[in-house]
Amino acid sequence: MKTNKISKLLVNNILYICLLLMIAAIAVASPSFLSLRVLSDVLIQSAPKILLAMGMLVVIIAGGMDMTVGRLAGLGAVISGTFAQQATYYLKFWPSLPELPIIVPILVSFIVGLVVGCVTGVIISKLKVPAFLAGLGMQQILYGGNLLLLKKEPNSSQPLAGFKPEFTAFGTGSVFGISYLIILAVVVMVLVFILLNMTTLGKNIYATGGNREAAKVAGIDVFKIDMFVYMLSGALASLAGCLLAARTGSANATFAEGYEMDAIASCVIGGASFAGGIGNVPGAFLGVIIFSVINYGLTFVGLSSYWQYIVKGLIIVVAVALDMRKYSSKN
Repeated sequence: MKTNKISKLLVNNILYICLLLMIAAIAVASPSFLSLRVLSDVLIQSAPKILLAMGMLVVIIAGGMDMTVGRLAGLGAVISGTFAQQATYYLKFWPSLPELPIIVPILVSFIVGLVVGCVTGVIISKLKVPAFLAGLGMQQILYGGNLLLLKKEPNSSQPLAGFKPEFTAFGTGSVFGISYLIILAVVVMVLVFILLNMTTLGKNIYATGGNREAAKVAGIDVFKIDMFVYMLSGALASLAGCLLAARTGSANATFAEGYEMDAIASCVIGGASFAGGIGNVPGAFLGVIIFSVINYGLTFVGLSSYWQYIVKGLIIVVAVALDMRKYSSKN
């Protein structure tokens, strides 16, 4: 009986255990890893991915998958960058456009994400294209469109730069020592948590993912749910790209390449199910942090970045296997 309790405790807390073991192993190799500066760096690097994961989480809970978020973040970075340049920059993307308040590039990228999410939702929900294939198609469209946009004169496919100091301060600044990016990521997580756990819309999202036909019988408009989750995911992905551009002071079409897989993996190892109807904000957040600790920690101790892929793969396989066992036992 005692052995069963210990086994159940381990299974239910596998994410926390994995994270603590990784931190302990890295700290043994390099004790300076345990510092507030490193913690801040990990959280800052995680912030854009947290936004992607929160959007992906809502989509997965509703029974879908959004493969566009990586390329959409790249488009969001480029779109926001074109509106954030200084008037005196010699390669200004819109030469006749005056300098704009930083809220403009942020809002424009957010709106672009909403529109792309709307299109994705229609393709999947109305045209009945499988989410994975629809996402792959939209990926190519977004990437090609982004490359064509950057090819415009006078930019000529050069990475965007020359951003206003106020825009880059949005990605690098802080208040009371806490980065704006961390604050924004926390705000988004809190809002998504409230949405999923304290609203009728959130309950309908879980219901739609849990049993789509039963949700229809219960009077839930599953098309509106689909549209909402894909538009939310698109808006958060594009906003994440805006954050990346502000933090790095540049933007190009390859930004956030492959981030959709990190977002999906973060949600899955955090307990979300591809079957739909299962998932939570704390789990997805921990998934992002685990991958960030892997990326930052292995580099911190001087190991080849190639090991990141092996460690990530092992964690995904083990975590998903244990989660499947946990939910099977509950059922």
